[in-house]
Amino acid sequence: MFTVTQITTTLPRGFRWSSVTAGIKASGKPDVALAYCDNGATTAAMFTSNQVVAAPVIVGRRHMQATGGRVTAVLVNAGNANAATGQPGIDACRQSCIAVANQFGCVFDEVFPSSTGIIGVPLPVEKLIAAIPAASSNLGSDAEHAEAFATAILTTDTKLKVAHEAFSVGGKWVNLFGCCKGAGMIGPQLIPHATMLAYIFTDLAACSEHLAAMLASAAETSFNSISIDGDMSTNDTLLLLASGQSGVEAKGEAVPAFEAALQRLCDTLAHAIVDDGEGVTHVVTLEITGARSNADAKKIALSIANSPLCKTAWSSADPNWGRLLAAAGKAGVTFDPAAVTIHIADLPVFAHGTRAAAYDEAATHAAMSAREYTIAINLGQSDGHCRFLTCDLTHEYVTINADYST
Repeated sequence: MFTVTQITTTLPRGFRWSSVTAGIKASGKPDVALAYCDNGATTAAMFTSNQVVAAPVIVGRRHMQATGGRVTAVLVNAGNANAATGQPGIDACRQSCIAVANQFGCVFDEVFPSSTGIIGVPLPVEKLIAAIPAASSNLGSDAEHAEAFATAILTTDTKLKVAHEAFSVGGKWVNLFGCCKGAGMIGPQLIPHATMLAYIFTDLAACSEHLAAMLASAAETSFNSISIDGDMSTNDTLLLLASGQSGVEAKGEAVPAFEAALQRLCDTLAHAIVDDGEGVTHVVTLEITGARSNADAKKIALSIANSPLCKTAWSSADPNWGRLLAAAGKAGVTFDPAAVTIHIADLPVFAHGTRAAAYDEAATHAAMSAREYTIAINLGQSDGHCRFLTCDLTHEYVTINADYST
């Protein structure tokens, strides 16, 4: 049963959304999501940096290049990743895009495809294509339609993941609506340069190049700074679409206002992914400071975030600071342990080469029993820093993924 977050704010103008059940998910739940922009949208996309990529990533990249970032429709299927399916998978993806293009009278390159689900199973494209007319008929611009789109893309998620932002310039309002999915196989490193799928819609007027620059900046400290299990999906996709229907152009004061709204929206969605991670009982923020560079700080954050020893300790609220220090030490970053301090939920646990004099194991254990807390590590070198969101690793995660393909 999904936890529903009701969509109550004004949605971006120029978009319509829908979903249908095509029979791709074994559960029989809605599994095809369609978004349509009546006058087309300028877009920017970021994809997984995994060298093994799904057919929709291959096709999506080609379409973005062919159209210069123009998208008329977004087609998403859940329940099948269409990854490791060879040329037949690419052909199936193209066939589904052509079917959508025929439905709306646009060129098939303006259809952006995505898939999520099990890897290595042929996509039942006949089911997907058969569902397109119904998906088209169901399109609407109301909150219920946007919610239907956001729900149909989910797989092992237990919560609907949506976010909204808005700002005004010269009396005109610009709206943003974002939705995403992801609960496992989350360790995205998206490049322009669980699969996690995220779609952000706005009625700002902006060119694709400008959207790409703003999206890359927002993604670096949000989607690129989270990890559930450290596994990078073959399908990770982040898409930003701008309809231009607000009448506000991306220039002057609208630029910093949009960048701030986009950052807040991405931060909210990224947090929602980690908070709904498979089997997650604790959400942990890593605050790495005092590094020689931001890149060094992020290397240490990643090493800790993806350490099974650290993550299993968090599941039982075990204040094992030794595991934190060891994980930092294997990150490939040079530092002096004698200069390091570690605090868990503002409580000192390690200071300058040894256990902190004020370390209180019982108090730290109690603080780590909370749903969310912060681990702060200062390397004592310079001003490099990183904020990274991660979680614990529990028996439930193992159970979910041990049985996933069956």
